[in-house]
Amino acid sequence: MLKNCAYILSSLLISCICSLSAVAETTEKMWPGSQYNPLIPTFEKVLGYNVGERITNHGDMLRFFEALERAAPEQIKLFEYGRTWEGRKLIYATIGNRDVMANLDGFADKMQKLSDPRITDKSAAKALIAQLPSSVWLGYGVHGNEISSTDAAMMTAYHLLAAPNEATNRKILKNTLVFIDPLQNPDGRNRFTSRYYATVGMQHSDDRLSAEHNEPWPSGRSNHYLFDMNRDWLAITQPETAGRIRAMNHYRPLVVIDLHEMGGDSSYYFSPAAQPFNPHMTKTQIENMTAIGKNHSKHFDRLGFDYFTREVFDAFYPGYGDSWPVFYGASASTYEVSSSRGELFKKQTGETLTYKNTVQRHFVASISTAEGVADNHQKLLNDYYNYQTSAIKTGKNNKERVYILPNTRNVAGSHRLATLMAQHGVEVKQAEKDFKQCGKNYQAGAYFIDTAQPKGRFVKTTFTQQVDMSAEFVKEQERRRAIKLDDEIYDVTGWSLPLMFDVDVDTCSKAVKVANHVVESNDKLIGKVANPDATVAYLVAWGDMAAGRFLTAALQQNITIKSADEAFTLADNQKFTAGTLIIEKRRNDDNLAAKIIEIAKNTGAQVQGVDSSWVTQGPSFGSGNTVTMSAPKIAMAWDNPVSSLSAGNTRFVIERQFNYPVTAIRTHTLKSADLSNYQVLILPSGDFKEALGISGADNIKQWVKRGGVLITLGRATQFAAEHDIALLDVKRERAFKAKADDKSTPAKELEGESMVDGQLLSTKSELVSASENVKEKPDFVAGILANIEVDQEHWLTAGVNKNLTAIAYGNDIYTPIKLASGKNLAWFSDAESVLASGYLWAENKKQLAYKPYLIHQPMGRGMVIAFTQEPTTRAYLDGLNIMLMNTIFRAAAHAKPLK
Repeated sequence: MLKNCAYILSSLLISCICSLSAVAETTEKMWPGSQYNPLIPTFEKVLGYNVGERITNHGDMLRFFEALERAAPEQIKLFEYGRTWEGRKLIYATIGNRDVMANLDGFADKMQKLSDPRITDKSAAKALIAQLPSSVWLGYGVHGNEISSTDAAMMTAYHLLAAPNEATNRKILKNTLVFIDPLQNPDGRNRFTSRYYATVGMQHSDDRLSAEHNEPWPSGRSNHYLFDMNRDWLAITQPETAGRIRAMNHYRPLVVIDLHEMGGDSSYYFSPAAQPFNPHMTKTQIENMTAIGKNHSKHFDRLGFDYFTREVFDAFYPGYGDSWPVFYGASASTYEVSSSRGELFKKQTGETLTYKNTVQRHFVASISTAEGVADNHQKLLNDYYNYQTSAIKTGKNNKERVYILPNTRNVAGSHRLATLMAQHGVEVKQAEKDFKQCGKNYQAGAYFIDTAQPKGRFVKTTFTQQVDMSAEFVKEQERRRAIKLDDEIYDVTGWSLPLMFDVDVDTCSKAVKVANHVVESNDKLIGKVANPDATVAYLVAWGDMAAGRFLTAALQQNITIKSADEAFTLADNQKFTAGTLIIEKRRNDDNLAAKIIEIAKNTGAQVQGVDSSWVTQGPSFGSGNTVTMSAPKIAMAWDNPVSSLSAGNTRFVIERQFNYPVTAIRTHTLKSADLSNYQVLILPSGDFKEALGISGADNIKQWVKRGGVLITLGRATQFAAEHDIALLDVKRERAFKAKADDKSTPAKELEGESMVDGQLLSTKSELVSASENVKEKPDFVAGILANIEVDQEHWLTAGVNKNLTAIAYGNDIYTPIKLASGKNLAWFSDAESVLASGYLWAENKKQLAYKPYLIHQPMGRGMVIAFTQEPTTRAYLDGLNIMLMNTIFRAAAHAKPLK
């Protein structure tokens, strides 16, 4: 019996030793030569599998980091920085030596002092730099289906804690704090992992055609509201982004890396970035990232990893995770690894890419980054301080030194922009008295931002109307276009926040000197009810989102509201805009005053109580031009072929900015569904023809004729305009081609023949011309801000500013609708002024001019309303929100369904 027990114990011991050896071998191969402390828990011990053997979900990632913190509480601390829409915890981990980790608040305080030369002179800065460690922020998994980075984050933390005596780690831990944000998008990742493992059968497939490698709609890339959160760094609409920015502004890490995945047939990308660079970045920041890139090459060469730099992923748009930190003074970059998009992936070369391969590359790049930061410890701190001093100096010498928001029109928009900039860490002030600046008078309440501050470059790049790409880069894109090659513009080229928010902004070269207070990001817009004891009605002037949110709140409380189609004037000469909300006491219950006061308080709306309904100009309260508003039920197409970004952005704007619910309906259901329970149907951008077809279009058309409001956005307008769909009486235009002056004759292809007439070509330009498709579309535009003009004589544009800014993206240009069918209610400005910000091809400028942006077409008792572009892109076109609200709420009020 004892012999049997001894044998069993011996067997168990040998098994444990073999198991530990296998774990050690697996982890050592990730960074060859490492020896790990057995007291630090491994993947296998906590999760039951080794690093890279399985795609870790959010809950298991948390368990692993919590296990690390329990094992080494003096070297690693976890912090929660927010919750996702679906309630998942967002964390970052901080790893460093015991001395620094014992006083992280002290570190943050010193970094704040180093961040502002106005309170820390050069001598004090020098003393701080001598005390401070360097710091690096590693962000993983902002796109939920870019899977390897989260497991790489876990391996990075384990490696730093379990192998403190490894040569590279020893350098890092001596003088560098490592911040790890292991999973920026938990909702998207869990969507991916749950679906992925649900498709796996007897064995994992490496076939790119397999279900494992083809995600259903929507993919795990985006978060709950289907946002691409790597584009959310300007508008900060999502809680994940807000928490991350708050943490970064607290610690100000010197180097920030955002780790991604790209196509599985690629290799690995790291800095330096491709052209163009944002001109408000500094040469030093670019050089620092190049130096870290060179450090990677050393490790990648040692381990035999392929890589590339500079060829793609530019540093122009300031709203990425790798560009936003640049504008507080960090050096930052994106890393991209070829993705297995599962556990196995067969490349076109025949090589099998494993999940572990991808995890290891991101892990090596993470450690190499921290090493590069440690090696340049003093330089990075000095460069950071010098960035702040140069930002202030640049601001002082700027002709547009101060941006002033008068705050007399679109008060809600001005407040939103001012508090947003404060959320970014910008110093924003609000005047407490009237003042005069650069020859112009401003009232108390005006906001102003002086660019002579550490965040001055961020203000400049987000507030200035035009940020130019380098002339050399633009010239190369025009050359490529001329010979029919695709351009290399990666993303939008225009993003001026005041234009997108429809906020008036003035500039001045001199500092503002007036009594003021600093604006905080959580400052509330103060609503007010003048004459709350009014005997007849309460009026809310229409035209900003405070009034918009007042409307949705009142409708959901069953308050009866009217809205004036035209501007009007009361007997006491009080003037009110078109769209003004009218809440009559006689049509509501006795608690109306209390409800109005509460709603105004919560929405920031300005309400005027009136004791008479006598109107001297414009429609009276009882006029046919004053409609009763309803609380419409809104349906939205959801699922293929809808663009998930368009659907998510639009639903977010309506639900979280308008505060009004939306019902998502699977697209295929719309083909035959009884929609009589809904008053509004929104088709986000997407190619609906195959999914809905003629029968689906007819079902929607009959619903519209019975009193429904159909709203199409972007590419959904293509569907509505198809000749056999006939929901909208407009057509898409082909590219306009001027008549050629050369002597070459286009080849004529005769129907039914396989040969064409001969032609003579004498120059390369004639070759290019002969190569063109006869029916080409306009050239594709990556995304610019375009000026639009708005019809001020129609009920659908009541309260909308006569001049707005919209995104123009792609190559859809439509003919104007004929008056017999409907009306063009907003259109692109003339060729000379259509471009508000960004870079637009000359031919597109000419062809886009005066073409429709917003189209209204009555149909039976209902109507079709078409946006030729998307008004909800990235939820940062706040200036278009009143127009969108009108198409939902005012349109529903004007439709005439049988009741």
